[in-house]
Amino acid sequence: MKLWLMSFAVLLAAGALAVGARAGGENVTFPENYARGVLYTTVDRADNKQYRELYSTPEAITALKTGKAIPSGTVLTLVQYKAKLDAAGNPEKDANGRFIKGELIAYTVMEKRDGWGAEYADDIRNGEWEYQAFKADKSVNDKANLKNCFTCHKPLDKQDFVFSYEAMKNAK
Repeated sequence: MKLWLMSFAVLLAAGALAVGARAGGENVTFPENYARGVLYTTVDRADNKQYRELYSTPEAITALKTGKAIPSGTVLTLVQYKAKLDAAGNPEKDANGRFIKGELIAYTVMEKRDGWGAEYADDIRNGEWEYQAFKADKSVNDKANLKNCFTCHKPLDKQDFVFSYEAMKNAK
């Protein structure tokens, strides 16, 4: 019996190492504590009538503010809401002219870890970033095409593949 348990433990450890060495969207889990991070910007998207909040881990904000690279372990969370619409179907705006957030519709997460991304071809690799899309209920959106994330962010290599890089640097 002890030999069986030891064999099982060895198999579990080997499996854990294999998963840890492998990167992919399946390695990005929902960041339950994202809202304890830094809400560093909000974005109104007129093209799809969305209000979006962008959160970062505090360490990433500190790194950028001090001229350092975004560190391994950074998680960026984009929270997507429908904009509240008026009777004509146009986004309602607050006193500052910003969209008013309505129903939560989805989350998109970027996570950076040392060694991630090595299995991707150079024409798609985004450094050590991985992406995952989640539904409003925080379950993985298995219909999301994560390749689109890589393709869209690829031209941003000079700012570590992050669209909101400057907003992170200037966060309060």
